[in-house]
Amino acid sequence: MQNIISMLGKIMILRNLYPLEIQKYQANRYPWFFLDIVEEVMPGKYANGYKNFTYNEWFFPPHFEDNPIVPGFILTESLVQMFIMTFLTLENKGSISTNLISSNNKFIIEIKPGDRLDIKAKLDSYKRGLAKGSSIGYIKDKVAIKCEFMVSVPSIMNQFRPKI
Repeated sequence: MQNIISMLGKIMILRNLYPLEIQKYQANRYPWFFLDIVEEVMPGKYANGYKNFTYNEWFFPPHFEDNPIVPGFILTESLVQMFIMTFLTLENKGSISTNLISSNNKFIIEIKPGDRLDIKAKLDSYKRGLAKGSSIGYIKDKVAIKCEFMVSVPSIMNQFRPKI
């Protein structure tokens, strides 16, 4: 399926971004890339998509051999990767986002091999390279994880540093 860009007045919506298209906007690569499809992005507002967790993911054997579940840091990383699509699609193609601060993470449902994590991310504010917002992950329409994020883009923030 092709990447579709819709224009509604001045509002742009990106649809059906697959991994190679997603990677044009963010620097995450294997083994730290945790999105399968970004179904819809309204830059500056929201991003929705999903990650399918299959049994052959590299992290399942050690976590845990007799009861594999997705580690919390990978769930958080999946949600933040969807979140950064809300602002890296604005003007920052290929920017590396760092200095992640996540708070109020709530892990509600254990996620196991075979689960599809549907992710909805919302951008609350983005100014001078600093983004604030949240993501919610769903398993079969039930909330599995909630996160709030603050992410900086140093290359943009540096433009606002005082000149000495």
